[in-house]
Amino acid sequence: MASPPDYVQDQPESLNILVLDRSETTSSFHVRSNSAASIGRQSSPSPSPRLGSSRFASEDGCSDTPNGVSSPWSSLVGLFWDQKQSQVKRGVKRKGGAVRVWYQRKRVKGVVGVIALVGLFFLVNWFMLLRLQDDQVVSLQDHSSQNSSSVTVSVKRKWKKKGKGKCQLKGYERMLALAAHTLAENKPAPKDLWEEPFVPASAWKPCADLRNWAPNGGNNGYIMVTANGGINQQRVAVCNAVVVARLLNSTLVIPTFMYSSVWKDVSQFGDIYQEEHFLKQLSPDIQIVKELPKELRSLDLEAIGSIVTDADVRKEAKPSFYMKNILPIVLKNRVVHFIGFGNRLAFDPIPFDLQRLRCRCNFHALQFVPKIQQTGALLLQRLRKHAVHPGPLDHYLVGSYAEPNTKEKHGGAVKASKYLALHLRFEIDMVAHSLCEYGGGEEEGKELEVYREIHFPALTHLKKTKNLPSPAALRSEGLCPLTPEEAVLMLAALGFNRKTRIFVAGANIYGGERRLNALTGLYPNLVTKEKLLSSAELQPFLNFSSQLAVLDFIGCTAADAFAMTDSGSQLSSLVSGYRIYYGGGRMPTIRPNKRRLAAIFMKNNTIEWKVFEQRIRKAVRQTKHVFERPTARSVYRYPRCKECMCFTETD
Repeated sequence: MASPPDYVQDQPESLNILVLDRSETTSSFHVRSNSAASIGRQSSPSPSPRLGSSRFASEDGCSDTPNGVSSPWSSLVGLFWDQKQSQVKRGVKRKGGAVRVWYQRKRVKGVVGVIALVGLFFLVNWFMLLRLQDDQVVSLQDHSSQNSSSVTVSVKRKWKKKGKGKCQLKGYERMLALAAHTLAENKPAPKDLWEEPFVPASAWKPCADLRNWAPNGGNNGYIMVTANGGINQQRVAVCNAVVVARLLNSTLVIPTFMYSSVWKDVSQFGDIYQEEHFLKQLSPDIQIVKELPKELRSLDLEAIGSIVTDADVRKEAKPSFYMKNILPIVLKNRVVHFIGFGNRLAFDPIPFDLQRLRCRCNFHALQFVPKIQQTGALLLQRLRKHAVHPGPLDHYLVGSYAEPNTKEKHGGAVKASKYLALHLRFEIDMVAHSLCEYGGGEEEGKELEVYREIHFPALTHLKKTKNLPSPAALRSEGLCPLTPEEAVLMLAALGFNRKTRIFVAGANIYGGERRLNALTGLYPNLVTKEKLLSSAELQPFLNFSSQLAVLDFIGCTAADAFAMTDSGSQLSSLVSGYRIYYGGGRMPTIRPNKRRLAAIFMKNNTIEWKVFEQRIRKAVRQTKHVFERPTARSVYRYPRCKECMCFTETD
């Protein structure tokens, strides 16, 4: 006889008569009862060929039976069997031996009747089961004659089923579970995971410190600059200001930094960079002073037309713009003050020596103050678990504090511990500015909208007046930063094993610990500067977000491997460029193509882990090619160009 269907609906009371008896005096019933008992003992009956596997599941979404499929049929048979047994016992009490005589007389008729009723039972069930909905609740009630209690079985489907006995979790839960399973296997990492394409990468050597010109006299007045943004935007602004001063044959006043309502940091140039080193490195190129001459300090620069805001200078303006519009102001008033100056100088076209000067400023002239270098060196030592020898970039980042510590307490040399740095650019400002959605629903939308109105009013106005792309469209185009969940899935797919030491840069991750749980759950050796440095060691930097960001910059730049989650981030751009310039072809950087990754992540509910691994590795491997800086792209991010680095032919 065919197995009963897997889908069971509430049964009308009239069908209770279909329960079969195990009477030893009736052989036909005896055969049927054996079949019923067999079904009752099965924990997972064969699925119906048409309807597929059972929709019944435990409340956590997964069956607790060995093959992952629950057996409501066995429960139903058990309930019906208990009921019939009670009925038979009561009948024997009331009528005694008459019951046995009745069964003997009706033996033949009983067999035929039972067969007919069983067929009717399956026919009615088949019709009713076709009307079952995916999320219906099944209740089976059995009124026991002995205790008159009501037995209700109510199971709701929490997750969909995929295949036989496989639970498919929603969102990234499924992929994170697959990643955890893979990491538990502790497979060896791919050979090239901690490596760059060494031969082509090592052919490029730093040479921005070379110069072929005489210093200019700075005779055309003074250039003042107040840079906006965070530490990374300010660094770019300083280098651009140096080039503009040389271009206009003007004297540069050491730049100042604008107070930002976002960063809330009052740090100035001398709090972050060594002023004397800056002056010494660039003195063969331009004239630099620490402040304006006394006769110019009292001038009302706005009244005389010497104030130039970022609104007055287009983004990445060409050198010809400064010669035409700014030089006349300098010649007339002897001073011009750029307020909000940032990426206001084009990368191309620009004369060779001016481009090289920009690289020289970024990679050679900007050295961090001793206070930052000392704490940065301490951070690197703890990241490497107090290894004796410093990393290849330590000297450029922390100066003399990178000297090897040969007097370890345990007496012997410690093997350097590799670590991966991950810049998780997922602070609220980035999240709000992206106009993307991150799974927080209506509450998240309201919170980000309030933030935009305060910090990005122009973006809020644009959103209200223009038909902007939807969050889904932005994500499909790779315009949304990777979430912590996506970042950790990328790392797991690339092959970083569970023991990998990961330094996470970036503070105040949007979503807090809840979002970081995906990272710490898969990679328990995850650390931040706050975990590695004591409260006393961090105390001098607590109210200075820019200085704290410098510690992240140091930790990321010196890492054995660096992974970014948003290639448009200034910190990621500066870190990757620094690693290229000084890395000697041994400092790999993982730059995800977010558009390609978005197409992969969109299939997170169905894609198999092996396929996911292959596609992620292919997408990231394509970004590790060694190539010369593309036209008009940043020399800070892509220093492999003749202006910044010298190319040496390799065998």
